[in-house]
Amino acid sequence: MEKLGLLAGVGHLPAACARAARALGYEVHAIALLPDCDPELKDAASVYREISIGSISAILAYLQQEQIGKVTMIGKVTKELLFTGQIQPDEMLRGMLMQLPNQNDDTIMMMFVGALMKVGVTPLDQTALIKPLMPEAGVLTSRPPTDAERADMEYGLRMAREIGRLDVGQTAVVKDRAVMALEAIEGTDACIRRGGQLAGGGAVVAKAAKPQQDSRFDVPAVGLDTIESLVAAKASALVIEADKTLFIDRERAVALAEANGITIAAMQ
Repeated sequence: MEKLGLLAGVGHLPAACARAARALGYEVHAIALLPDCDPELKDAASVYREISIGSISAILAYLQQEQIGKVTMIGKVTKELLFTGQIQPDEMLRGMLMQLPNQNDDTIMMMFVGALMKVGVTPLDQTALIKPLMPEAGVLTSRPPTDAERADMEYGLRMAREIGRLDVGQTAVVKDRAVMALEAIEGTDACIRRGGQLAGGGAVVAKAAKPQQDSRFDVPAVGLDTIESLVAAKASALVIEADKTLFIDRERAVALAEANGITIAAMQ
């Protein structure tokens, strides 16, 4: 049985990915990179380990020891953990970070990709195992967007793609074709709540892939937590980029949106 390493951040996506991989016949070795990873991951994976994302030498050593030649990197790992000291980098990681020209998301992730490939481990396309979680274009709720919401969705996607092009974030919060908030290091949920507060209700949230998106890491994703943030922000709509955004816990997320009058659409 072929082994697959799963480098897991937080959220429900790693467990879903592990189950999909096992259904395809992989022996899934899940490595929980953070202490608050989804507890369901233990049962979803064939083998479960906890190794801090700061201990890159230990991660590489485990993969080599188990002769794991393929990995997928999936789940949320926010860069703020590094800046706030919640992650303690080992000597190897400190040395790698010091050599980077900047600490943008893609720069850091390509550093990890390079380290994996250097020891003979190939990072796979994140979506290869869970492509069905990416909605095609269309309205995903019973309530379609109003004309004003649709105009904000189109505008918001343009803004989200532009900050993606700059490797800053993937989320924009807009209202009346004006930007309320753009995602940076704080992450999607904090961006939504901040933008919603500034909008005073009725904001539209847009999530898009970067124009230069590397499908091996950081593929945009939304889910139940996202809708909970929209509800807290009193937002009226969510738009995601069709065929390029993962929608986790879709049934429960759409049900919560419906209960709060939120429309959701996937657009090109």
